[in-house]
Amino acid sequence: MAKVKGGLIQMSLKGDTSMAPAKIRDKMLEAHLPLIDEAGSQGVQVLCFQEVFTQPYFCPSQDARWYKAAEAIPDGHTVSLMQEYARKHGMVIVVPIYEEEMTGVYYNTAAVIDADGSYLGKYRKTHIPHIAGFWEKFFFKPGASGWPVFDTQFCKLGVYICYDRHFPEGWRALALNGAEYIVNPSATVTGISEYLWKLEQPASAVANGVYIGAINRVGTEAPWDVGEFYGQSYFVNPRGEIEAIASRDKDELVVHEMDFDIIREIRDKWQFYRDRRPETYGSLTTL
Repeated sequence: MAKVKGGLIQMSLKGDTSMAPAKIRDKMLEAHLPLIDEAGSQGVQVLCFQEVFTQPYFCPSQDARWYKAAEAIPDGHTVSLMQEYARKHGMVIVVPIYEEEMTGVYYNTAAVIDADGSYLGKYRKTHIPHIAGFWEKFFFKPGASGWPVFDTQFCKLGVYICYDRHFPEGWRALALNGAEYIVNPSATVTGISEYLWKLEQPASAVANGVYIGAINRVGTEAPWDVGEFYGQSYFVNPRGEIEAIASRDKDELVVHEMDFDIIREIRDKWQFYRDRRPETYGSLTTL
């Protein structure tokens, strides 16, 4: 049987938002490193963190000082450090950070590092919300990554970031490109989002015959009053069953072994790929 052990790390903010972005980054990395080592000791093969994991979720503000939180990919501090840890543990690591392509051009991005520490590429968040409390277009240019699937040592891996999960087209594009496991690093708070949290990813896992790892942060982040990040990071299988889930309010590493034979079982039983009719869907791209 083809089995892959995944790990998800959810984390509350370390330090506070009055600190310089570089100092917050260092505190967040310091808090993550023991959990990364713990993932390695438990044999995790694919590890992912929450959205923009080295920083607060600063999008309730429209403060240009947070541009200083952006880093180069792959040559910046965080990705270089994660390459060392990937080599150390023989572990694929997905690294969601704020990316600076050039001065004035910033993306919400996840770098993918293979188990030998090599940089495989990146996915840039495609769908960018811009509503009260979530002024993301102030900080992020929409990505156009072309739905990359990364052929890692352990699986074919896709990435979809937070708000992306509300759009079914990307899940399907990643699955059609060969993804077996898709991670969705997020920063999402109480309200209708919490109801949808355990609805959308299971439905997308079923519709596309894939495993999904959904990662959220925990706690509140002053001075912004957008609500509580409710944690509950989880793994869901292609049947839509949540197989492992983290707490609501604790820093936590959740580890779970995924049985990829279920992918073939479900795709053979529910022939969605045989029965889909792409020749009839053309208007979806023009409406």
